[in-house]
Amino acid sequence: MHVSALPPFGAECVILRRQESGMSGNKEPPTLIPFGPFEADLSSQELRKQGVRLRLPRQSFQILKMLLERPGKLVTREELRQTLWPADTFVDFQHSLNAAINRLRETLGDNADNPRYIETLPRRGYRFIYATAPHGATAPEAAAASDVPAARQFNPPVQDEAQPSHRVWPLVGAAVPLLVVLLFAFNTWGLRSKLFSQSAAQPQIRSLAVLPLRNMSGDPDQEFFADEMTEELIAELSRVASLKVISHTSVMQYKGENKKPLPQIGRELNVDAVMEGSVARSGNRVRIVAQLIYAPTDQHLWVETYDRDLGDVLKLQREVAEAVAEKVRAKLTPEQQARFRQTKQVDPDAFGLYMNAMALHWALLDENKKAQSKLESVIEKDPGFAEAYVALAGTHIYLGQFRWLPPRDAYPPAEQILRKALKLDDKNCRAHDALAYLAYRYDWEWADADKEYRYALELCPNSAEILGNFALFAAVTGRADEAQAELAKARELNILCPCLLQYEALRNYHLRNYRAMIEPSRQQVQTSPDLWVPHYLLGVGYEGSGQTRKAIPEYQRAVEVSRGDSDPLASLAHAYATTGKRSEAEKILHEWLRREETSYLSPYMIATVYASLGHKDDAFEYLEKAYQERSSDLPYFLKADLRMDSLRSDPRFQDLMRRMNFPR
Repeated sequence: MHVSALPPFGAECVILRRQESGMSGNKEPPTLIPFGPFEADLSSQELRKQGVRLRLPRQSFQILKMLLERPGKLVTREELRQTLWPADTFVDFQHSLNAAINRLRETLGDNADNPRYIETLPRRGYRFIYATAPHGATAPEAAAASDVPAARQFNPPVQDEAQPSHRVWPLVGAAVPLLVVLLFAFNTWGLRSKLFSQSAAQPQIRSLAVLPLRNMSGDPDQEFFADEMTEELIAELSRVASLKVISHTSVMQYKGENKKPLPQIGRELNVDAVMEGSVARSGNRVRIVAQLIYAPTDQHLWVETYDRDLGDVLKLQREVAEAVAEKVRAKLTPEQQARFRQTKQVDPDAFGLYMNAMALHWALLDENKKAQSKLESVIEKDPGFAEAYVALAGTHIYLGQFRWLPPRDAYPPAEQILRKALKLDDKNCRAHDALAYLAYRYDWEWADADKEYRYALELCPNSAEILGNFALFAAVTGRADEAQAELAKARELNILCPCLLQYEALRNYHLRNYRAMIEPSRQQVQTSPDLWVPHYLLGVGYEGSGQTRKAIPEYQRAVEVSRGDSDPLASLAHAYATTGKRSEAEKILHEWLRREETSYLSPYMIATVYASLGHKDDAFEYLEKAYQERSSDLPYFLKADLRMDSLRSDPRFQDLMRRMNFPR
């Protein structure tokens, strides 16, 4: 059941109460306060400069509001803490306040050493020193009204007459503070730099893990929404080259209430900082609470709440990612900054359908079809939603990859859809990753694939998935060292995922280093016994290293778990044929030939069984069929497949390799 409304956030309630308590009679406080070229709209919480809205975090704006309401008067740090960081908010107040003030000054173009707007009273608080214009004046009128700081218009404090004057050593008394001021002003011995660096010091953060956002919607059905929001935040942060961001697969292992201590999680993931938080969805409203923690000491560095309409969810994701990047002082390129700030609205109903489609298991044919139908509806509702096109293309790619459809029925539609996605978002790294796959698995354009992979990694250098895909491509093309280097990068980002064992086994497969496949495959079978690929790769490792009888039970298990996928079944037929169980291999072949009359079967897989049985002419006939239909099995398997070893010396095999233009 959906909750009817989102619970109020503590700090917002405190601010509201302060506003109400400050009112008397029917007199309403001003809601528009101009100063210099700026204009603060207290009702909408917007700061504008010459009519242009400036981006200012909520807490920074609330500080500005409190200062503007009491121009020329001290606003103490304690008052700011009580208003913005109440007692139940767990945050490093000193650091968060300094950060909010620094962001405010940066937006105003102010300088703490020579302030024009905000003066710091050390250890006490802050004072707004620029003259505000009368209520109702425009920003240009305010700028013309006075260019004199407001503090200079107030009477100086009267000296307490009861206080003794201390006239002893007047010259020395005046000289000492003057000397300190001069030393500070000229930064002698780095005095000023040291003081400011100490006050602004924060732990250096080069790596980050975004833990699964907790679902606070009160509806278990919204778990997939929280998971997808986590993945999208990671995807946005993966674009920041100067920050190592742990992959979604690794962090999902920490999902649940019984979490380990954050310092332990930091050690296990080998990161400096952890972002954790929650997401709540109620109707068409979404709220994210995010906090950043320095992992080694469990020190809270930052906390913020984002409350948006569902239509602004893409903007919300990028706002949070940008805030985190700024907080850890990551270097952002102009392109990255522009992407964070250039987002479009999405139709709320379309986004809900999109999330439902993303929660389905595309590797199952029935769910793949459901996802495809939902994504098509998403695009009908919102034709400008680029990620929906990328996801829809992914469902088509799966249809070809799992051999549910002939390549010509699966891959060309996928490419057309990806091109539409790139017209909407030409820097979508997932789209470029998918185009790279199509370039070498269907078009056999090796140089284009290499170019697309490299560009995808330029856009998202922290994507473990793209790094892994590129590593396999490098292995397929015989670049062993490059494949190893890319896998090492992926391992840093996906440190806890057993899938990296699979990548390692596949890298060795494409390099025909079968014996090296055994150990990573054996480890993954132990951790993921219900996945068919590890069993299959372990069987290939055994068979390729001369232990075919040990391979047979692994192939059988792979066939059972995969529900009859043609790849492990073809390997089982090959193992039967080479161990004297020829009749068993022939049964598999005859069943396939019967089924071929009514449904699609990969001609490449049929060719492998013919080759296993010594029927070379039939094997080449089906290899030619695979070539004519542009089978995605050919570029992936042909160079390394031990099922084809009996054909490699035949001139027809060499001719096929030449026509496919394999890189040398």
